[in-house]
Amino acid sequence: MMRNPVSPAAPSVDVTQRKLAVVIVMTTLIALAIVIAALAIGGRPDPPALRAAATLLDGNWHFHTGDDPRWVAPATDVAGWQTIDMTAAPGSHDGDVGLPDYVDGWAAHGHRGYHGYAWYRRAVAVPPGHESWVILGPTLVEDGYELYWNGQLLGGSGRLGLHPRLVGTRPLLFALPADAAATGSVLAIRTYMLPRAQYDAAAGGMHSAPILAPQPTGAALHRAQWQRTIAGYIVDAIEPIAMLALVVLALTCWRRSSHKGFLALACIALALTAERRLNNAIVSWTDLQSLGTYSWLATVMWVPTTAAWVLAWNRWCPRPWRSIDALAVMLAIVGIIGALAPSASMASVCRLGSLALFVAMVVRMVHRSPMRILALVTLASIIAALFGSELLDPIGVPGIWFPFGIGVSRTQYIYAIAIPLLAFLMARTLAFKEYATTSDAATLRQPVPS
Repeated sequence: MMRNPVSPAAPSVDVTQRKLAVVIVMTTLIALAIVIAALAIGGRPDPPALRAAATLLDGNWHFHTGDDPRWVAPATDVAGWQTIDMTAAPGSHDGDVGLPDYVDGWAAHGHRGYHGYAWYRRAVAVPPGHESWVILGPTLVEDGYELYWNGQLLGGSGRLGLHPRLVGTRPLLFALPADAAATGSVLAIRTYMLPRAQYDAAAGGMHSAPILAPQPTGAALHRAQWQRTIAGYIVDAIEPIAMLALVVLALTCWRRSSHKGFLALACIALALTAERRLNNAIVSWTDLQSLGTYSWLATVMWVPTTAAWVLAWNRWCPRPWRSIDALAVMLAIVGIIGALAPSASMASVCRLGSLALFVAMVVRMVHRSPMRILALVTLASIIAALFGSELLDPIGVPGIWFPFGIGVSRTQYIYAIAIPLLAFLMARTLAFKEYATTSDAATLRQPVPS
């Protein structure tokens, strides 16, 4: 009696896994190339010729906390105002994106803990000539501003007033009036800072000075500023796209997967994680989302995101523990209440409790888990991304690095590792053993050749 020991179905699944692995590797390399190119372009310093043709409006500015509509007038008496030097130290940059010409805010000038309105004013002399002149607004302001030229509003970031709507500060270009050349004028900037749970020692108001430039030079510098801003958040756009691609992969593999419950809940966790990461790019590149909404989402959405990951990984081992499911839901409720209250103690209970659940699952997976090494490494990367402050800060791992002079956060690096690992893990769940067993049974029923 002759019998074919190799199932015809098993190799087809194995081939599918190999094809998926190639696609994962190629997609990862393409995404990495896009990110590196964006960082390299955005991290270039402004061309010296452009900066030489422009005037950085640093130096001494008159400063006053509070808000008075009369302060917009060019003739405002500023004799009693404080003086703040907006001159940046050579090579200084902010600690997030890497924006140049960074200076400390009003907290470093005697106003720590203050939030609300404050005004900056200084005289500006525009060179004579027939050129059109522009002002490049400050690229980093906490949290919004309006820019006035001789009392005329030219524009700003966000909407100030009785009920301010603040958005992320981005590169803005303001055209000066046609008669601005060869005149002495007053530039006034009205700023507003939202209240904080904690106040940094350098927070508040303008962190970079505006730039005066002829229109062509200003337009070129504006493009360079946007390249830097795009580079600063390119990873926050690419990684959510990759996470949504993982959702598609999971749905594609679901019918033949040996871990259907894991894939279903991982899709929810990935969608929530993608939304949280994409918020950074949305608020930094567009006016679609206010800073208040961004802050709320960043605080509240962490809770269901973490709970979804707990529920997903609890289904990696053959039998999920109901106790972990119940505790994950309870901690999610505590965390949401703590975020909305707000209550630091309840938020801390949620974070530490969720971390304990992950540790319990790690211990369980060490003793019994399919694809143990790959699963554990993938889970460890997810845990590190979610609990960096608890696990990585104490051992001195920096929260941000600056390749090419552009800030890339620790969490972004970790997700860059976790995403392809999770893709490989999903591909490996294709139930080739089930298919092989079914095929072998069918082979045994075939007539024996004479």
